[in-house]
Amino acid sequence: MNTLPRTFRWIACFILVLLAFAGCDRTAGPASKINRANYDQIHSGMSKAEVQAILGPPTSESTEDKIIYKRTIWRYVQGDKYINLTYKNDELDSKDTNLGTGNG
Repeated sequence: MNTLPRTFRWIACFILVLLAFAGCDRTAGPASKINRANYDQIHSGMSKAEVQAILGPPTSESTEDKIIYKRTIWRYVQGDKYINLTYKNDELDSKDTNLGTGNG
């Protein structure tokens, strides 16, 4: 007699746990900052802090000390999209991307 309510509670708990995990979409995350609109906001002369405020931290970074200046390359990658930024003495010198004009 007492087994029906106990079984019902177990089934109800199991269903609640399934629903909780179903709501956890692992592919959902913050919106990508690697898009054409953000890329177009980036311009020569910007500091690393200004760029980071728009794009966030880079995926990778490399620095070379030249004789008269320091060159740093920041690379942002998401899937097949990328943005490369080159700094000369911590000031943005050039940028490159494979984002098309209509690619967001």
